[in-house]
Amino acid sequence: MFDTLKADLGAVMERDPAARNKLEVFFLYSGYKAVRKYRRAHWFQTHNMKFIARWLSQRARHKTGVEIHPGATIGKGLVIDHGMGVVIGETTVIGENCLIYQNVTLGGTGKDQGKRHPTLGDNVMVGSGAKVLGPFKVGDNSRIAAGAVVLTEIPPNCTAVGVPARVVRINGVRPDLLDQIHYSDPVAQELCRMHNEIQQLGAQVQYLEKTVSQAVELAATSKGNTE
Repeated sequence: MFDTLKADLGAVMERDPAARNKLEVFFLYSGYKAVRKYRRAHWFQTHNMKFIARWLSQRARHKTGVEIHPGATIGKGLVIDHGMGVVIGETTVIGENCLIYQNVTLGGTGKDQGKRHPTLGDNVMVGSGAKVLGPFKVGDNSRIAAGAVVLTEIPPNCTAVGVPARVVRINGVRPDLLDQIHYSDPVAQELCRMHNEIQQLGAQVQYLEKTVSQAVELAATSKGNTE
């Protein structure tokens, strides 16, 4: 547990430019405090002391504004930036070195038993206000844009934007987890492609019209000379 908490602390220092030192993060950062308390609650959960686990998680919720069910499985290096309003459900699985911003929900879509919350791979960023709902996976190195609502699986190395979210591939390049605004827009890309195609078709039509006009003129001239 201590190695994991150390990794969590180091991740905050690496990704938060406002963090001045580890002491400040340890005592004052609500997101780190929520993760730290989750680690303790999860230990009790896995040792079948579920009442204590739930009690610890609810205390953390009241103190930090972050609700993490002690049954969730979270890897090393999780950073919850700002923290307020984050909800992480019971069967959620989060890989290593993930980044979650405020008002994010990793939730279910009903009252089914068993796995009902999402699984995040390694190095996943979930932007502020995003909702990831359902028992599917978000692949490694993927990003969920701020305000997106994700209801289906996201492949690795992709960005999901919009409501409902649509996927944009980013060519397998590991993204900058701190960047929430520079996303490729698939709609704009498709419109640009269509615009270029229409211009090419227009040029071809003009060429054909010119060719037909010249052929008609040539035929008329030939007919006049014959007469």
